[in-house]
Amino acid sequence: MNRDLFSDINVVLFDLDGTLVDTAPDLAAAADHMLEALGLPPAGEARVRTWIGHGVNQLVKRALAANGASEPELLEPGLKLYLDYYADHLADRTVPYPGVVEGLAALVDRGLHLGVATNKPARFTEPLLEILGLRAAFDAVVSGDTVTEKKPAPEPLLHAIRLCQGSTRQAVMVGDSMTDVEAARRAGLGVIGVPYGYNHGDETFFTSPDIMIQSLGELPALLEGNEKADATDGHHVR
Repeated sequence: MNRDLFSDINVVLFDLDGTLVDTAPDLAAAADHMLEALGLPPAGEARVRTWIGHGVNQLVKRALAANGASEPELLEPGLKLYLDYYADHLADRTVPYPGVVEGLAALVDRGLHLGVATNKPARFTEPLLEILGLRAAFDAVVSGDTVTEKKPAPEPLLHAIRLCQGSTRQAVMVGDSMTDVEAARRAGLGVIGVPYGYNHGDETFFTSPDIMIQSLGELPALLEGNEKADATDGHHVR
C-alpha cells in the first residue's frame, strides 16, 4: 500500500448500500412484494443481494428476468410496485454496519469533509440517512439522479467533491464493489475497500482498491494526521 495516497486527504466519499448501511433486507422485501404482486415467485434476500449496486431499474429488471418475466410491459408496473413499497419500508431492517457510526463521528470531529456518492435515488437516500441518524455527518449527498450519470461514471464523485469544496488531489472513495473502484479510478481518486458489502461475488474486487479495511472504524487511524483544509489556500487548519 502506498500510504502517500492518504497523507493529505480532506474529503472522504462513501458509497451507501453495502458500505455504510446494510439495506439488503428491505430491498429484498420490496423486490419480493413486487414479484408476488405480479404473480411471480419471490426471489429471496440472498439473490437480491447479488443485484444491488447498479440502481433500482437494474435491480427490478434482474428480479423480473430471474423469474423468466422478460416482457417489457412488466417493467413499468414492476418499478411502481417496488418503489412505492420501498418508500414506506426504508428502514424496517436496514442498519449501519459495525464501526460506521463511530468512524464517521471521529472523521467529523477531525474536521474532514464527508460525502455520499450512491446510485440510490434521492427520494430514498436522504430520508434513509435521516432515519438512521447519519445525515448530519455529510457535507454532500449525491444520489443516482442528482447528476446525469451514475457510477461507475466519475461524475457523481466529482460533483460530491465540488460540494465539499475539495479537490480530487485530496479526496478518497470508500466502497464495496468494482462499481465504486471504477468510478474512483476514472475520477482520479484513491480507493479504500470494505469486504462485507455487495461485491457481486467478484473476487477481483478484493485486490482492486489501494487498501482493504474490515470496518469503517479503522478509517480514523488510516487517515490519522489528515485534518480539514482551508479551501482558499489548501493549508490545513489546526
